[in-house]
Amino acid sequence: MAILFALLLNQKFKGRGLIRTLIFVPYVVSEVIVGTGWSLLLQKKGAVNQILESLGMHGVDWLANPKVAIWTLLLLISWKYIGFAVILMLAGMQSIPEELYEAAKVDGAGFWQIQKSITLPLLGATLRIWVFLSMIGSLQLFDLVYIIWGQYVSTTAGVSTMATYMVREGRGAGNYGYGSAVALIIFVISLIVALTYQHFVLNRDLDGALTEKKASKKRKKRQTAEDEALAVAMEGVK
Repeated sequence: MAILFALLLNQKFKGRGLIRTLIFVPYVVSEVIVGTGWSLLLQKKGAVNQILESLGMHGVDWLANPKVAIWTLLLLISWKYIGFAVILMLAGMQSIPEELYEAAKVDGAGFWQIQKSITLPLLGATLRIWVFLSMIGSLQLFDLVYIIWGQYVSTTAGVSTMATYMVREGRGAGNYGYGSAVALIIFVISLIVALTYQHFVLNRDLDGALTEKKASKKRKKRQTAEDEALAVAMEGVK
């Protein structure tokens, strides 16, 4: 979804700046404000259900029903953080040389064919970074769940995370040693996931950068050696 929004906002049209701002605003708003606002809107007699009932539809238990709560959390997280993903994708797209698009258009490629053959492959590094940030963020998810569902409702609603479990069983139950142990386990899991992902996925980008740097150094050394050989030859001629 972030890629689709980025493709749209990468085009020139009237009102593009306003749409960019509206998409990015949820990301900069505090989690406390977002959580409190949505917890009020999604109550059984909240504004969302009132709107549905006015349209002749039945209200939904957005927060307590385990079959619905997980999808509610997914939608809220997507709405909250999609702005950051769009900004990353836009930054990656704007770094792609415009000459590639112009050459593809000259060859008769359509819009979607250009995106498939040029944009997506060259966005690979940006996509891998976003996946990494999403993985680490999911392991550390706490604020929205704790504010909207609380430490006990989140368990019955099926949206409890490792961080909310740590707070509930540690500080909430007075077992601070157990809570510290859970925190350490979360840290170790996050570290293992980060190192594994970096080794198998992110290293390809790093290796490419290092290879280019090494190649540049070799070219400079070869050029220096050629210049020195030419200087020696000129002195021999003299």
